[in-house]
Amino acid sequence: MTTPRLTMDLDRIEHNARTIVALCQSHGIEVCGVTKAVCGDPEVARAMQRGGVASIADSRLENIRRLRAAGIDTDFLSLRVPAVSSVEAIVDLTDFSLNSELAVLEALSAAAQRRGRVHAVVLMVDLGDLREGVWPDDLLSLAEAAAKLGGIRIKGLGTNLACFGGVVPTAENMNYLAKLAGEIEQALGLDLDLISAINSSGLELIAAGKMPDRINHARIGEAILLGRETTQRRPWPDTFQDAFLLHAEILELKRKPSLPLGQRSEDAFGGLTQFEDRGEELRALLNLGRQDVDTAGLVPRNPEVVILGASSDYLVVDVTGAAGSISVGDELDFVPNYSALLSAMTSKYVHKVHMRSGKPLSKQT
Repeated sequence: MTTPRLTMDLDRIEHNARTIVALCQSHGIEVCGVTKAVCGDPEVARAMQRGGVASIADSRLENIRRLRAAGIDTDFLSLRVPAVSSVEAIVDLTDFSLNSELAVLEALSAAAQRRGRVHAVVLMVDLGDLREGVWPDDLLSLAEAAAKLGGIRIKGLGTNLACFGGVVPTAENMNYLAKLAGEIEQALGLDLDLISAINSSGLELIAAGKMPDRINHARIGEAILLGRETTQRRPWPDTFQDAFLLHAEILELKRKPSLPLGQRSEDAFGGLTQFEDRGEELRALLNLGRQDVDTAGLVPRNPEVVILGASSDYLVVDVTGAAGSISVGDELDFVPNYSALLSAMTSKYVHKVHMRSGKPLSKQT
């Protein structure tokens, strides 16, 4: 088959989703499956649905449009806070969205009213991760203004953690969010449907039984796709970490010294790599480079393969330990982390193949 190639094991993704959903449901938490790392791939979304997710979230409207066109029947959440210029599409394509700016809420209100609709919004609060969200001191004034707007309904309160600043969910900040939700409800006479507080970084808190009862909505991507929680990137129990595999082909296989020869300067990407003198090595050159994937996020499936570096078009690996068992034209497999998965899915140069029961589901794309 064509390389480089990313295979997606839909059965394993479904299994992972089922595991995560079961954990969350046992604590009264609904799971929204996040498809942004796979560019809104419809087959992956279907696997998540078979695993029990209640809705699908994505940060790109192009992805949500793709999912709807493929017939995915669910509620869609827009993860990225909207641009004023995108409010028409937000109302047309999504059922609810995360919001933090009054000017955007006003634009959403106008767009929804022009269509005779009511768009649901989740007000985002910044609890210290310093990405999106209104500061807690300003939450009530935003909520009061939003509640007066026609065409929108305040569906819930949310926060984002462990993405920008690396702040992890704790019993303290989760209880604080629950407290803020209660204050908003009392002040405005509202009943908030959901408190959307966590992503894959919140699984440890849930499993430890420390998540407040009021937290009832989770936006989960990496734990379903790659089987890892995201505070330490630990494998999550009863999940697969290799639902996605990146396959590259050996183009050249030769013994070479481990140290470059001659006067050196910066490499093609402005770096000055430090090389270790390990004597002569058997080196393989693969048809996978930085234009295809974030090569720093790859782990060889064969422990005898060591990644040495990458250029735009090539991945250079030491295969001395596998000498005699590999040849030019053979494929080597790599497990991607989140960054590598995201870049490989985005790259038009990486062919994508869906798998079920170990066999390709359809022709590669």
